[in-house]
Amino acid sequence: MKTLMDYEQNESVRRLVREGYAKIAEENNAGCCAPGVSCCGSTPQEADQLARELGYTVEELQALPEGANMGLSCGNPAALAALQPGETVLDLGAGGGFDIFIAGRKVGATGRAIGVDMTPEMLAKARNNIAHYRQETGLDNVEFRLGEIEHLPVADNSADVIISNCVINLSPDKTQVWREMARVLKPGGRVAVSDMALLKPLPTEILKLVEARIGCVAGAVLVSETGEMAKQAGLAEILIKPKAGYVEALTDWEDPLYQKLIELLPAGAKPAEYIASVEVTARKQP
Repeated sequence: MKTLMDYEQNESVRRLVREGYAKIAEENNAGCCAPGVSCCGSTPQEADQLARELGYTVEELQALPEGANMGLSCGNPAALAALQPGETVLDLGAGGGFDIFIAGRKVGATGRAIGVDMTPEMLAKARNNIAHYRQETGLDNVEFRLGEIEHLPVADNSADVIISNCVINLSPDKTQVWREMARVLKPGGRVAVSDMALLKPLPTEILKLVEARIGCVAGAVLVSETGEMAKQAGLAEILIKPKAGYVEALTDWEDPLYQKLIELLPAGAKPAEYIASVEVTARKQP
């Protein structure tokens, strides 16, 4: 049973994340987490480069509304989900709508793409991009809802697919997130998540960094914990696959956060020895 202190600590984390991502949304040219606080490229060019390395096509990126790609990705869940026409897809932590605008094209006129985000500034950015999406595609199949991923504003058994891109690590109550995913999925529905996970525990000094929390590192849990949470939520066919090259690329690009991590890790240690981008797939029992 959670105590009052637990709830206060969780809300403190949510407030920190909400404020950090509000700043990202408001910075027209900011990358992941604004100058000096980033988990990815800090310019639009680097954001596109990162997305291409994660498997997004040039055509997908060129078709996006301006500013939708803020460099927040650590994977390509829309591709991992193998979305089909007519499906209802739900994106946890949709941000400016990057993956939703791609998913909407894949599920087509008979499908639905729903993004949920707890940051009003991100939600406004995503909603402002809907008109461009409709004009370019002729589709009216995307929407964005304000809400926390621990308490999804979505009906039971209503989604065919849940995707999420580098967001679950930000939640202070990941067990509840996985329960909510199981609740809103239709029987037989599937999960396709890209997220950050730990290969081994990080030093305490890193866990205390605000920029490491916003930058998708300090809130990450061990790979084994991710699988256990999905299992406890009642999901099956759980597969977790580390995605090679992501952390190494950020380190090579001298990303500010990863440069700070190197300073705080044991001498000679590399971030990739501790942190990995992972692909998580699972299915709700029919």
